[in-house]
Amino acid sequence: MEKKDQERSTDIIPVVTDTKDIKSLIYVVRGQQVMLDSDLAMLYQVETKVFNQAVSRNIERFPENFRFQLTKEEFDALRSQIATSNGRGGRRYRPYMFTEQGIAMLSGVLRSDVAVQVSIRIMNTFVEMRRFIANNALLFEKVSNMELKQLEYQKSTDERFDKVFKYIEDHAESEQKIFFDGQIYDAFSLITSIIQKAQKEIILIDGYVDVDTLNILAKKKTGVDVKIITYASARLTNTDVANFNAQYPTLTVKKTQIFHDRFIILDGKTAYHIGASVKDAGKKCFGISLLEDSGIVTELIKRLKTI
Repeated sequence: MEKKDQERSTDIIPVVTDTKDIKSLIYVVRGQQVMLDSDLAMLYQVETKVFNQAVSRNIERFPENFRFQLTKEEFDALRSQIATSNGRGGRRYRPYMFTEQGIAMLSGVLRSDVAVQVSIRIMNTFVEMRRFIANNALLFEKVSNMELKQLEYQKSTDERFDKVFKYIEDHAESEQKIFFDGQIYDAFSLITSIIQKAQKEIILIDGYVDVDTLNILAKKKTGVDVKIITYASARLTNTDVANFNAQYPTLTVKKTQIFHDRFIILDGKTAYHIGASVKDAGKKCFGISLLEDSGIVTELIKRLKTI
């Protein structure tokens, strides 16, 4: 941002750094999570006018799916729920909304240490909210339609979010999770959390393991043994296994063609069905399901003993 633009701003602008505060500034418009230009200006500690001028000077970086202006109907629907002036006078024009991609682009336009740090906090908040929604989709269906609308459109107080988070905390973890293409970090985080639940042994049945798979398995607890059941064509060498065992013993690998699907079995009693190879988690849409039938787990382990 040019120095002369910064000098024109004489307002004292509050700094919002808490993730919970940032969540309250994220709205759902046109089926996607977005943020207001005035709220972003507040976070970046500049006036809304100066903020939008900086974006306009780099407008080629902000296509329609990065930044769009609200229609009159959309603005009217949100007007009563949001503080459009941010304490710096009324709005004389319909505000602009920035998508997650547009917000990521802002750090390259608003060149300052504040911009970089704020962008990181905002992007982390988007990731957290996306994971929250994906992992608890089934529970959201149990919340009334009215409360869902309040969560998506009003966000006028923290009470609505607190109520949903409390509801989630009081219920069991969702037994099925779906990840869409591009959610690599979210998928990696869940698989890592599953692996870290093992106390003694992890059995991974996956026909397409490689070094990337071992990097994920390295997140296991110390002293937990790992057994991999994979195809003969798997891209995993004896050297890879030896290197892994040098740091994270003990890993053994068996090769067979008898399995098609992928499974993770923890301590011989808990099993998950995985819709994609562990190394490819998040690259395409796939699901992870906890197998509730203990008989299925028993049969899987019996089948492994025949190899």
